[in-house]
Amino acid sequence: MQAWLRHHSAAIRLLIVSIVVTSAAVAAEAVTSKRDDSFDAEVQRALVRAGENREEIQQALARVKPAQRDGMRFLIAHMPPRDLRSLSGAFLLENVDYAYRAWEESAWRDSIPKPIFLNDVLPYASVSERRDNWRKAFYERFRPLVADAASPGEAAVILNQKAFALLNVRYSTKRRRPDQSPFESMELGLASCTGLSIVLIDACRAVGVPARLAGTPLWSDRSGNHSWVEVWDDGWHFTGAAEPAGNDLDKAWFVGRASRARRHHKYHAIYAVSYRKTPLPFPMVWAGGADYVSAVNVTDRYVHAAGKPPEGWTCVMFRAAHPDGTRCRAALRILDAAGKVVFNDHTNDERFDRNDHRTAELEIGKAYEVEFTTAGHRVTRTIRATGDDQLVSVEIPGAEQPMPSTAIQQATELTP
Repeated sequence: MQAWLRHHSAAIRLLIVSIVVTSAAVAAEAVTSKRDDSFDAEVQRALVRAGENREEIQQALARVKPAQRDGMRFLIAHMPPRDLRSLSGAFLLENVDYAYRAWEESAWRDSIPKPIFLNDVLPYASVSERRDNWRKAFYERFRPLVADAASPGEAAVILNQKAFALLNVRYSTKRRRPDQSPFESMELGLASCTGLSIVLIDACRAVGVPARLAGTPLWSDRSGNHSWVEVWDDGWHFTGAAEPAGNDLDKAWFVGRASRARRHHKYHAIYAVSYRKTPLPFPMVWAGGADYVSAVNVTDRYVHAAGKPPEGWTCVMFRAAHPDGTRCRAALRILDAAGKVVFNDHTNDERFDRNDHRTAELEIGKAYEVEFTTAGHRVTRTIRATGDDQLVSVEIPGAEQPMPSTAIQQATELTP
């Protein structure tokens, strides 16, 4: 027996090693399966919701590269039902592949936490827009623009400065719909603040910059709603789409209004979109109450972001318009009671967001004479600064209209 053992000792040792390795592999597979099962429950529920499109979703899961599997499963687990029932496997595979490519090639890859990548680079859409297959085209178009950018914030600023001119898209209330997809906005050449934000978000995501849509359903002064863009650079920062503030983030015309948002008010709070499901829906005022887009409430950050006027002073907004309601550019001059000019500028016309009014800091309780002047027309008003979200609006008959084709909706409508 001992001789037999000596003769076969090498084979016995090999068998023992094989058994140990196999047992370890089985144990590891069991742990992995247990870990994946909790997440796969969401994926399995998504496959059921996909209905007749289930095969396309399964193809995406089966064909995705192993290194990109977590991303694909994340997309499917949190995907809105409308997309589960309509998106093709090819669409999802290309989106995931180029999202990972852009992230891995970026100079800031190591500074982007994976949960941020999954939720704010990987998604193919922001809200209710048409699902365009923009990822590859935008990657090829915008990647060279940010090749030398050292941070996601720097890249976002460059894109905000250059992308809209390259795409020939500008702000206008004559857009077909508020939630236009990027290709719809490019085709028309016009977009609302929401459409412009979608373009910038997709451009950012295409080059590996985490970006998301933010906005409010209704400013606290009830002057309308607004959408803008947040980008991740060691924390969230904001910018107005197609409204770059030089090379800076966290500067925009709406900062003052955002500082007066109300955290616990359904309509006056500020929200940011989350692809990952949350208990809070993003209020899409243009979509008839649809609630399939998730959100987080980010009001507090904006309430504390704006510098306030000195004590005893307030910001007063000024607007000049034609009889048909379209805003016009008019010389704006404000004089105090002694006749001293304290402000000298112009009102905003239709090239600016409909809620972006020229603003002056005036002393609360003091009376001022305000002059609005265009070619051949002059309108004056005597006002008293109240300190209560004050908007001074005048009608200037016959004033020259810089953009004759532009028409706006009434200010009481909630159109972004």
